[in-house]
Amino acid sequence: MLSCPFCGAAETARFDLEGHRFLVFGCSFTPEVDPQLSEAELVRHLANDFGRDGSGYFRQMCDRLHLYVTKGDGARHLRDPGGEGSDGT
Repeated sequence: MLSCPFCGAAETARFDLEGHRFLVFGCSFTPEVDPQLSEAELVRHLANDFGRDGSGYFRQMCDRLHLYVTKGDGARHLRDPGGEGSDGT
């Protein structure tokens, strides 16, 4: 069983979806990983690519969310006065 590289929470689930594998940890961290990696390789991948300091992971997620809200589908919903979400929902 793997542990979250950020907080140490135990892995609670693992699932494959359309050729992609996702690991789910008790803290809700859900990284996508290569389905071909062995257990030992997964441990190294989590430590090296995410690491305790985050290795920029959360900064990247924040940047992606910012782009979605300012320039992507999220922005279109916010700018469209008659569209979904225009009444504050």
